[in-house]
Amino acid sequence: MSKKRRFIAHAASPMANGHGAANDNIHTNPCLSCGACCAHFRVSFYCGEIAGEDGNGVPPELVSQAGPLRACMKGTETGGQRCVALRGEIGKEGIHCAIYPKRPSPCRDFPAWEADGTPNPDCQKVRAKFGLPALPHIGHDDDIDPGNTPRHRDSEAA
Repeated sequence: MSKKRRFIAHAASPMANGHGAANDNIHTNPCLSCGACCAHFRVSFYCGEIAGEDGNGVPPELVSQAGPLRACMKGTETGGQRCVALRGEIGKEGIHCAIYPKRPSPCRDFPAWEADGTPNPDCQKVRAKFGLPALPHIGHDDDIDPGNTPRHRDSEAA
């Protein structure tokens, strides 16, 4: 995953560093009022992401074994079914992941938008399946990449 794409996926997570984020509201993070992906995709991941004695990672009671070294969120084993950690009604404000800070890597790595600001096509398809509106293209934010900020006209040499 590119550095920009990782940033967008990370920036879209309300608990990115264990704290609320500036975009921790339904107006800036579409995932906080959606849940379509969580009710459609199979969520399988390396078994090392399952919480151990320290409690860090995905709670073991929420996973099933998908292979010798693979785990899967319960409810998503065959795809097309709702994840056991999803709370609320698809497409409604308040829908959320009960284990958001401990969610597995496929959930962390799935961005709503691509690095160039176009909506993720897989996200768009799943949103449409549930009757949710398409996500808009987002413009480039100069705060993310200050190198794209034009120089002030007074700073140019004559």
